Parts: sequence; C-alpha cells; structure tokens
Amino acid sequence: MSNGETSRFVRLHVELVMEVTDADRLTGAAVDHIKGEAAVPEDERRQSLETVRDDPAEALAHLIDPFDLVTGVPGTELAQASWSSEEMTDYDPDAEWDAAEWDLAEDAEGED
Repeated sequence: MSNGETSRFVRLHVELVMEVTDADRLTGAAVDHIKGEAAVPEDERRQSLETVRDDPAEALAHLIDPFDLVTGVPGTELAQASWSSEEMTDYDPDAEWDAAEWDLAEDAEGED
C-alpha cells in the first residue's frame, strides 16, 4: 500500500499443472473421498460421484482442498479460498515456463 499502511490480508496465487498418470486410480480416490463425506446430502453426493467419474479434472478438484495447504502456516488463518480445475489440451510439458503466459494478476481480477 502506498500510504505506508500494511494489510493483514495477503492474496496468494498458486497455479499448479498436474499430469494424470492413472485416471482410474484418481477417480477411485475421489469416489472414496465423496462416499466418506457423511455430512453431504445424498442428492449432492450422487451428482458429485457422477461428475468425478466423467472428468478427471473434477476428480482432482474434489481431492485438493486449499485449507489443507495452509493449515500449518504459523501466524495465519485462511480468510477465503476458491479453486477450480480444467483439462489443459494445449499444455506442452517440454516448453520453457514463461510467467507472462500465466498472467495471474489478470485472472484474479475476475475472481472477486
């Protein structure tokens, strides 16, 4: 902040690209996770199961929880979190990483 004040809130941008090496194993883990959520209403559980069985990206999203990523960070408390997943058909794992291609500041503008 330019006026000398500091905010106690910090937006942390994390972008991960994960390779699905075993879609069946990933889907199975997501299905087990969903079935183990006792507080989820049955109609929501049924919809979630259908979604993760159809899309590995959705299966991954059911297994990754931002809260779990930051619970051990001393002196902090998670105020808000959102995340999404998508299949990347145009990703080239051999290409050199360029931060300009992943314009996180631009992506974040539409999230608030």
